[in-house]
Amino acid sequence: MAFLALGINHKTASVDVRERVAFTPEQLVDALQQLCRLTASREAAILSTCNRSELYIEQDTLGADDVLQWLASYHRLSLDELRASAYVHEDHDAVRHMMRVASGLDSLVLGEPQILGQMKSAYAVAREAGTVGPLLGRLFQATFSAAKQVRTDTAIGENPVSVAFAAVSLAKQIFADLGRSQALLIGAGETITLVARHLHEQGVKRIVVANRTLERASLLAEQFGAHAVLLADIPQELANSDIVISSTASQLPILGKGAVESALKQRRHKPIFMVDIAVPRDIEAQVGELDDVYLYTVDDLHEVVAENLKSRQGAAQAAEELVSAGAEDFMARLRELAAVDVLRAYRQQSERLRDEELLKAQRLLANGGNPEEVLAQLARGLTNKLLHAPSVQLKKLTAEGRVDALAMAQELFALHEGATDKTPQ
Repeated sequence: MAFLALGINHKTASVDVRERVAFTPEQLVDALQQLCRLTASREAAILSTCNRSELYIEQDTLGADDVLQWLASYHRLSLDELRASAYVHEDHDAVRHMMRVASGLDSLVLGEPQILGQMKSAYAVAREAGTVGPLLGRLFQATFSAAKQVRTDTAIGENPVSVAFAAVSLAKQIFADLGRSQALLIGAGETITLVARHLHEQGVKRIVVANRTLERASLLAEQFGAHAVLLADIPQELANSDIVISSTASQLPILGKGAVESALKQRRHKPIFMVDIAVPRDIEAQVGELDDVYLYTVDDLHEVVAENLKSRQGAAQAAEELVSAGAEDFMARLRELAAVDVLRAYRQQSERLRDEELLKAQRLLANGGNPEEVLAQLARGLTNKLLHAPSVQLKKLTAEGRVDALAMAQELFALHEGATDKTPQ
């Protein structure tokens, strides 16, 4: 068995590359099944967020190259372009990486809690696709357990630091009084829900939630006394919006340069603050060229995030130690499982040899053989058969220069150092 964790994230790839490697929710099941069908991967799961696209894989033997080739082909990228941004973790490092990701230690915002829910969603989709088996399933459960311990035993998640929080913090720097501002939120997912909560807590004058379905927008809007509209209503709402924050799963931009230009004219060029948290991007990059528009992407939030992370840095070391211990424990339990399989096979072989010798002894007794002689022959025959294979293999290994095999045999069979065979010749 071998584990792989490979992909790209906000540290290794620009938002332009990340949006090209992102998987839509509708693609995931087919992509997982294709991945297992076209590569050496026996089990697989895909985590795709605005900051990362990662593949978690179990194989017989490690083979990252064919997985990277598949990923490049699936997204129509050149392999060299993907390799320039990709990372690959194997076995213990893969386990530790998954636990770090789920604990928020590898996030743009240190300790952000949303990633654990996204990891659980990735696991659920892989189960639905039928690409998670016992080994990767055990790894996910161990990962969730490690992340829970980090949340429980450290202070890494005590302060409200997230991309959503960073976006609102930046808005506070631009607008002296958020209580006089109006906000347009595009999307109705987890990130926008957090944004709405932070804006509501800051006393924003009016919040509008725009979504593809009015029902979902209304459910979110009701929580914070906001107003719900459809995406088609965005042009009308833009003119009244001081703050625009967008995070959807759309594959095409929702806000174009023309719509924003029109809104600015109606506003008489009163500035608009925009944050595009989505990958792929919801707001055309050209919007940032307009005067009176302050457009930020997730990559622009680094400085804001850094300021808000100082309180979490002390807890990060303790969290890293918990993750390392969790990874060691998981790998140790995996090795135990491997030993169990070997011991089971050895027991089955020994029982087969025992049954063969027992059957011989029963036949001899049935034919009138002397019981004492039959028992002695049974003991000799069973001893010889049990020792035959280990003896042949030990001689072969030592002849090949594998002197470590002798020490291993002494330890395995609990032999006293210097013991000699005192059986009468």
